[in-house]
Amino acid sequence: MTRLHSLLSLQALRLAGGFAVALALTAPVHAQIDTLKVMIGANPGGGFDQTGRTLGAAMIAAGAARNATFENKGGAGGTIGLAQFVNSEKGNGSALIVTGAVMVGAIETGKPPVTLKNATPIARLFADTMILVVPANSPVQTLKDLVDRLKANPGAVSWGGGSRGSVDHIMVGLIAKEVGVDPTKVNYVAFAGGGEAKSAILGGHVTVGVAGVSEFMADVESGRMRALGISSSFKLRNLQTFKEQGINVEIYNWRGVYGAPGITPEQRKTLIDAVVKGTEHASWKEALRKNDWGPFLLTGDDFGRYVEAESVRLGGILRDIGVAK
Repeated sequence: MTRLHSLLSLQALRLAGGFAVALALTAPVHAQIDTLKVMIGANPGGGFDQTGRTLGAAMIAAGAARNATFENKGGAGGTIGLAQFVNSEKGNGSALIVTGAVMVGAIETGKPPVTLKNATPIARLFADTMILVVPANSPVQTLKDLVDRLKANPGAVSWGGGSRGSVDHIMVGLIAKEVGVDPTKVNYVAFAGGGEAKSAILGGHVTVGVAGVSEFMADVESGRMRALGISSSFKLRNLQTFKEQGINVEIYNWRGVYGAPGITPEQRKTLIDAVVKGTEHASWKEALRKNDWGPFLLTGDDFGRYVEAESVRLGGILRDIGVAK
């Protein structure tokens, strides 16, 4: 009996061991993306490029991806890169494309055949808040001063910012509409780059400048420019928001990432989890702090619905200012 019990016990141990191995093989583990492929629909050095490369590095540092490759394909507000991404990456669960308010606006303006509806929403990442500035010697002291001038003579107030139809331009249109001024009467001056716009603002060639907070913050802190307000609903540094000053306008040059079309729910979840893990890494948080980017994380279908709502809102103001049809 003793020998029989011993044999039975040994067999039970073997069975238990085999069962444990089977469990280990089938238990879910946190998937790591082998090689993350990031499409950046803009030239090197800009906001989309900075977003994609910073996120890729953070995902690697966090262990969510082993490697990352980046491709820049600029033009048409990112929609040329989007078309290439959608056509070449179908079913690829390791591919991302950087997107944002700029691309949403470009889609509304240009009506390209390939849009974000052809890709898979993964995550909204951060909010790049917009700021209004004047040169330090400007007679315009406050946002109320600016609005009073705009109401009295819209054409006499010149706004210097990025390209026509950009988030800068959209924000100006929203402000005009909010205070009862016809957005088509806005005197918007588009500049090709931030340096050119900054020179025009400091030289007094435009009444007011529009950009992301990080672009002008050094000039505000040095006293060369004066901030009139920011476009966020949350506080940033010691800057007053538009809403605090009675102007109900909120807009961000937000950025996010979409996945390829045709990926499975499992692939999508892996991508979302990997991106979220990257945003939790210290290097990503430091990038937010350094660039005055506000955390703005929203994932999956909730992000997709946000983009749909932004498309309607931004498309509407682009038509109001005469940029989109």
